[in-house]
Amino acid sequence: MFKSYNIVCMKQDKEVTIYDIADYLNISAATVSRGLKDHPTINKKTKKKILEAAQKLGYRSNAFASNLRTKQSKTIGVIVPRLNSYFMSTVIAGIESIANEEGYQLIISQSQEDEQKEAANAITLFNSRVDGIMVSLAANTKTTDHFKPFLEKNIPIVYFDRVVETPDSLTISIDNYKAAFEVTQHLIDKGCKRILHLGGNVNRNVYADRLAGYKAALKQAGLPTPDNLVFFSNLSEDAGVEAANYINNLKQKPDAVFSANDTCAAYCMIRLKQLGYKIPGNFLFAGFNNDPISKVVEPNLTTIAYPGYPMGQIAATHLINHLKGIADISSTNSVLLRHELIVRASTQK
Repeated sequence: MFKSYNIVCMKQDKEVTIYDIADYLNISAATVSRGLKDHPTINKKTKKKILEAAQKLGYRSNAFASNLRTKQSKTIGVIVPRLNSYFMSTVIAGIESIANEEGYQLIISQSQEDEQKEAANAITLFNSRVDGIMVSLAANTKTTDHFKPFLEKNIPIVYFDRVVETPDSLTISIDNYKAAFEVTQHLIDKGCKRILHLGGNVNRNVYADRLAGYKAALKQAGLPTPDNLVFFSNLSEDAGVEAANYINNLKQKPDAVFSANDTCAAYCMIRLKQLGYKIPGNFLFAGFNNDPISKVVEPNLTTIAYPGYPMGQIAATHLINHLKGIADISSTNSVLLRHELIVRASTQK
């Protein structure tokens, strides 16, 4: 026989416990606890009664207390440069798909391409007692000292895309050097001899390696790499417009442009077309990332595709396997994912 409870008062006045449910159903608290955890020793009929009573009484599981007992927060921190990046949003979706499957929650923050903001985010995540973190570094980050507290507490770190090689952490990326070499070689094969590179902040591996791959391809082909054929920026929309104006003012124009991302390439193309140039008539264009803009800008942009969603899944899988004791991320150290050159109309003369 169920006891008569003022359910409304219970919901408003106090936090409902398993003892309240046990008292309501006239069964033991241990049975309630096992029923709420879907323990196989509790029959289906009893489980159903326990779940119905829990809902009726307004019971909420105390995950915080449970985590204190297991010394795990079941929470993973993620720091990305920008949340409005298509690539980063696909990586986060990949991370989330694995984390949810494994019963982990995510705390996601953005550095907004600033080292100090990144450091502040790291402190917040550390104080939130996350079990591990995944990081893609800000453009201007020069030191990773703000992640040392994690390593000192044996909290695992996985760096993805924008990475730094450390002996105690795992890095997941693509071969940016090889990818940039392939793009530049493609432009050379099309007959281009003056290829301008729109580069990013070389503090980051991705932009340093793309610049190095571009220069290596030119060197192999016996082509010069004058300083005025490398234009550094933050690779934003405005930077693309600025780059187009720079190209327009060059006395000796390039015959091709290779941008370290698609956004900068697309806005550079748009501005050059406004100035009266034809693409690919006057300039061949190639980007990097295979963002949606590469398929809608006219002409469609040749680019490098690499897998954001699988990158997120792989990062999360390695981190969670480490937390579960299945694998040790420091023994793997680095994972390289495949990339693909996608040739579109912007490099078809």
